[in-house]
Amino acid sequence: MGDLDYIFAVARIRVKEKSLLSDADIRHLIGLPDAKTAAAWLEDKGWGTGDDSGDIDKMLKAEEDKTRELIRELKIPSSVMEALTFQQLYHNLKAGIKQTMDSERHYGIFYALDDYGEEKMLRILKDKKFEELPKHMRAAAAEAYEIMLTARDGQRCDNIIDRACLEAMIASGKASGSPLIRDYTESTAAVSDIRIAVRAQKTGKNAAFLREALAPCAAFDVKELASAAAKNEEALFSFLNNHGFKEAVEAVKDSPSAFERWCDNRLIATIKPQKGNPVSVGPVVAYYLARQNEIRTVRILLTAKANGFSEEETRERVRDMYV
Repeated sequence: MGDLDYIFAVARIRVKEKSLLSDADIRHLIGLPDAKTAAAWLEDKGWGTGDDSGDIDKMLKAEEDKTRELIRELKIPSSVMEALTFQQLYHNLKAGIKQTMDSERHYGIFYALDDYGEEKMLRILKDKKFEELPKHMRAAAAEAYEIMLTARDGQRCDNIIDRACLEAMIASGKASGSPLIRDYTESTAAVSDIRIAVRAQKTGKNAAFLREALAPCAAFDVKELASAAAKNEEALFSFLNNHGFKEAVEAVKDSPSAFERWCDNRLIATIKPQKGNPVSVGPVVAYYLARQNEIRTVRILLTAKANGFSEEETRERVRDMYV
């Protein structure tokens, strides 16, 4: 599809953008007394299916389904959107490996993907038919599976799969032909690497652990990041400051939740310029990502309310909105 082919798609997206939650809407939700009241307010705004009966998980799943269906209706080529679906795909791989190793069945841990949902992923893994997986994830799947089978090392399993996911995203982003997807996947890799480095430094992980976990990205040399994080907190902070991530350092010093909020807000900042883009796939991609952020933020907010967090504690956890 050329840019002119996206005129209709962008026109529909501009209408859909009007129903996205704003920062003011999020502040209003934070001020509501409890999760039930907040969920009811969202239902009045059109969230859910109308028969969710107060089931928050069902309501949020319905919103995810609506977003996927819209992308299908707009006939956006799968090659364009591919990179944006990898995190859910690789999540299903992780969930599948761990479920395969566990005699107890766990429900609600898989994304309902068309190609690699729960049933198919479990069948592939139980039969060890890794060749039926997408080519970009076969090697990581086989390695992670073997590690879980022989060592029951869930953290290393996650590291291998997460790195493979980021590498696949970056490669797909470059091949997409979309500057936005390319920049978003690179930003996702950088933010993910910083998140890993911060957590590893706080838990005393060594450089070897970090080198295996970090995915190469354009923002910095991950070997240097690994060395800094393995050394001490001061070295890590110095590295991040020198590479333009001063706000990340300030967020880490503030609190863990403030840091997680910075990670997500950094990615939203990548897509916000698309609000002024009249014709290209950019606005469609930005809307898709904005919806993912919106649903994730609502989940965080409702969970915080359900667990009795104060307004201040809840506010620290919510993300910036696209509109």
